[in-house]
Amino acid sequence: GIYMVSQFSRNSVGVIAPTLSREIGLSAGDLGLISSAFFVAFALVQIPLGVMIDRLGPKRVMLGFGVLALLGALAFAAAWSKTSLVGARVLLGFGCASFLMAPMAIFARWFSARQFSTLVGVQLGFGGLGTLAATSPLAWSTAHFGWRASFVAVALFTATATALVLLFVNDDPPGRLSTARRPAETLRQSFRGIAETFSVRSVWPLFLIHFASASTFICLVGLWGGPYLADIYGYGIETRGHFLFLLAIGQVIGVFAWGPADRLFGSYRVPVALGGALSVVLLVALALIGRLPAAALAAFMFVYGFMLAFVPVMMAHGKALFPPHLVGRGITLLNLGTMGGVFVMQAVTGYIVDLFPAVAGAYPVEAYRAAFLAQAALLAVATLVYLLAHDPYARSA
Repeated sequence: GIYMVSQFSRNSVGVIAPTLSREIGLSAGDLGLISSAFFVAFALVQIPLGVMIDRLGPKRVMLGFGVLALLGALAFAAAWSKTSLVGARVLLGFGCASFLMAPMAIFARWFSARQFSTLVGVQLGFGGLGTLAATSPLAWSTAHFGWRASFVAVALFTATATALVLLFVNDDPPGRLSTARRPAETLRQSFRGIAETFSVRSVWPLFLIHFASASTFICLVGLWGGPYLADIYGYGIETRGHFLFLLAIGQVIGVFAWGPADRLFGSYRVPVALGGALSVVLLVALALIGRLPAAALAAFMFVYGFMLAFVPVMMAHGKALFPPHLVGRGITLLNLGTMGGVFVMQAVTGYIVDLFPAVAGAYPVEAYRAAFLAQAALLAVATLVYLLAHDPYARSA
């Protein structure tokens, strides 16, 4: 439940972007900054987060960060300017930063390596309900109650999810020494462990594919999908939400399907490279065609979301690179790549879109073509570099 808050928050700007632009007076660059503020905050906290997870335990970390996420949702609901929206997104980014990494650390303690990617797939799949909520449901809620009331509801959900973590989550399985009673590393040893993660074999090709893959999905569902559907097709907020819902449901179904793909292929690298390559082809096709018929656009949205859902296998590959005492710091290093990539590419694509003058408040199709091609180029390079990574599947199995 608590991971749904993170998925909703990271993707919620896309469907309401035209509404925010109209009410507050925002440019494409402003929208890119507001959306990406979440991701830069999320990325900045990843390295200390890894230390906190390994030293304090994932449950304590989630509880503290849940309070920050609650405050961020309330701040966004009350925001009145670009600056206050950015500030609220920063607070949300800090608050949501542990909602995937801490559960992954718990999975690593409770289950075997062979089960890890499937469990991550389940986590991402149910967390993807938050992405779904950021599409049609958010569009409907905004149309009927306003975006501010919608984010008050998000704050209430966050408070409930945090309370459930307090009541029902345990760091370690029964009979194992809990994190709270386990002898802790010194602070110097903790930060020495961060340096160790930098030198782990193949960590940087994994870092790059993390950097590129999440930003390629969020490029559409979390930022430019809404403006693209409004400017090029003239769709209203609820219709935009329906199309983005298809993209999100494609990913939700996809993560369940991709979750056990490492066992099917006997490899981490093969399914990730396959998903990356097919996603590049789809995004380049959309950029070159520019405008699709409605039925083809709906099919594209679903398939695009599905193809980019190889995240569970990618994360399992990353987790398998690190020894047990570095898992928390290792997976948060890779998540730094994930969120850093979204921040960089949202800022870059915002700049690219602003290079094309808006006509009557709408950007031309050439602006979106350029942004989509830039994103596709990044994923293509990252996928090629990823092919050089060591594949430890046999050893971890």
